[in-house]
Amino acid sequence: MVHPQTGGLAPARAADVSGPIGVFDSGVGGLTVLKALMTQMPAERFVYLGDTARLPYGTKSPETVARYSLQAAEALAEFGVKCLVVACNTASSVGLPTIRAHIENVPVIGVIEPGAHAACAASRTGHIAVIATEGTVRGGAYQRAILGIRPDARVNAEPAPLFVALAEEGLHEGTIADQIARHYLEPMFSRGPAHPEAAVPDTLVLGCTHFPMLAGAIRRAVGSQVRIVDSAATTAASVAAQLQKAGLATSGPSGGGVRLLATDGCERFARVGTRFLERSISPDEVELIDL
Repeated sequence: MVHPQTGGLAPARAADVSGPIGVFDSGVGGLTVLKALMTQMPAERFVYLGDTARLPYGTKSPETVARYSLQAAEALAEFGVKCLVVACNTASSVGLPTIRAHIENVPVIGVIEPGAHAACAASRTGHIAVIATEGTVRGGAYQRAILGIRPDARVNAEPAPLFVALAEEGLHEGTIADQIARHYLEPMFSRGPAHPEAAVPDTLVLGCTHFPMLAGAIRRAVGSQVRIVDSAATTAASVAAQLQKAGLATSGPSGGGVRLLATDGCERFARVGTRFLERSISPDEVELIDL
């Protein structure tokens, strides 16, 4: 945000342990990350921003995504956040360096690095599959992160764009979800004479914040032996650990609370977000802001 006296970026300020944790995504998908964060750290306060006026980020150029991500981060910084969570795979893949260069003295955590670390730790064979949006797969962020941690890994990354629509339309369980999950995943995980056991990944990364909504259909498609890495859960664990290490964690009883912001469509945000957050959201709870 522009500082009123200097005309430039607001001067950096040290993180305050009493401040909220800021979370942003291009829309409501990041609410799966927020839910995991609230479960992991019930005493913390949160501010969530969904940039619904400009979604999806996955179809935009890297330069545009980086600019949008910085604007969202600066908006959350105005709330005195003590940590920023980039709960969007596309923004995490291209926007983190820009945000970290401008938002100083505040930890900035994306969803890709925690997911990659968890996948490398979970995989016995080093053969890891990633499903994500087309933009995330095309950008190669998960592939680079996994191979940077475990150079001997084999990574199969495939887009599963229909999962996003299923999650947002509330069709994440049932026949349709199961059929589409099999369509995407059976070619990667089927076993047989032409596809021996050694050629099948033993770990699957859910590389989109919408995908945890389809966890049941995904599990049925891949079987019980495959380890599934939920980037929302791994990100929450990473945030909790980093806040503890930095002396910024809040202790005490639960009930920190959350403030919800959107750049457009408060009613849709509330309707769809209710499913993602798994608690009722009223349109009156969603504040409209302009970036």
